[in-house]
Amino acid sequence: MTEQDLVAAPAGVPVLDLDPFSMALLDDPYPYHARLREAGPVVWMPKHGIYVTGRHEQVREVLNDHEAYISSAGVGLANFNKEPPFRPKSLILEADPPDHTRARTVLSRILSPRSVMLIRASFVLEADRLLDELLAAVQAGQVVDGIGQVAEAYPLKVFPDAVGLESQGRENLLLYGDMVFNAVGPRNELLARSAEKVQPVTAWIMAHCQRHMLQAGGFGDLIYQAADAGEISQDEAPMLVRSFLSAGVDTTVNGIGNALWCLASHPEAYAKLHADPGLARTAFEEALRFESAVQTFFRTTSRDVLLAGVPIPAGSKVLASLAAANRDERQWPDPERFDIERRPTGHMAFGSGIHGCVGQVVARLEGELILAALAKRFKRLELAGQPTRRLNNTLRALSSLPLRLTPA
Repeated sequence: MTEQDLVAAPAGVPVLDLDPFSMALLDDPYPYHARLREAGPVVWMPKHGIYVTGRHEQVREVLNDHEAYISSAGVGLANFNKEPPFRPKSLILEADPPDHTRARTVLSRILSPRSVMLIRASFVLEADRLLDELLAAVQAGQVVDGIGQVAEAYPLKVFPDAVGLESQGRENLLLYGDMVFNAVGPRNELLARSAEKVQPVTAWIMAHCQRHMLQAGGFGDLIYQAADAGEISQDEAPMLVRSFLSAGVDTTVNGIGNALWCLASHPEAYAKLHADPGLARTAFEEALRFESAVQTFFRTTSRDVLLAGVPIPAGSKVLASLAAANRDERQWPDPERFDIERRPTGHMAFGSGIHGCVGQVVARLEGELILAALAKRFKRLELAGQPTRRLNNTLRALSSLPLRLTPA
């Protein structure tokens, strides 16, 4: 029990006596999100002694005011100003300016829209190759697992290729990412399980952050070139590569998996996508809004602040519910409807502000290309069985998604 658990509910702040990291709420978070938004712009959750906001306006404010709501104390429940982090802090997610600015400048250049355009052709070729294999499997009468055969297969190929990672052992990235995002929450059963699974692969991850393990010209090598130029230190280079490997795959896997689930569950939406594969980009964006791959992130107040008129003391943990904000009726008309013709500009699935996902250009490219390739080859996409959910303290994820595909 932490010191905050012993503190009485702050005066004038609505209390929501729920645990957002309970198995039940992680499995079906949307009724809880509605209660969170309805309770007020900011609520107090005594279970963890935290302030929580689920409305779009306040979530955006928390994420964009990096001076009042800092990241260096950790983007999870743990407060790194009071306890040491379980691993060296991320130079991107768990840093504030000026340290964050140096690292972010390097990664923003490496992952700029112009740089991503240079890899687009190879990403298109791989999407076409994967979907051609899928078409052959469907024509042979196979039921497809949308997670293993699409959502995992595509990002595990194209993004590590772009980083310059060897082909063997890439499944370790999923185990490592699962643990990293579980660590954002409390020390519960989910974190214990994922930490146990990841212990044997940690050495593999760390070894593959080293320069000699990365192919020349890839994103990883470009990070080391920035270190050679003095933009970052040589010690920081492998930590930035680690950030790629820990966050650059899992989030995209779940974004694509959730998009497939949305389309299979809404046949009228897939019919529109099949008729016009040019809707692939907006379909992916709407899936990110409707079924956010990253559900939550924390910030810590650097000083006493007012959020929607609610006083929050310095040193407080504030949970920003990205997924709740993405279905806020104050921001979106008919937010519970999945509509691929909607333009959900301003959704929080990639975060916002200076800590917004640095790799979102690549993630958007992957989502767009794989959905477009799918729509061109199959006229119907339907559930062929009950999906299996993979619970995670931060991610909205599936471990299997049986699909029945009808060739065009």
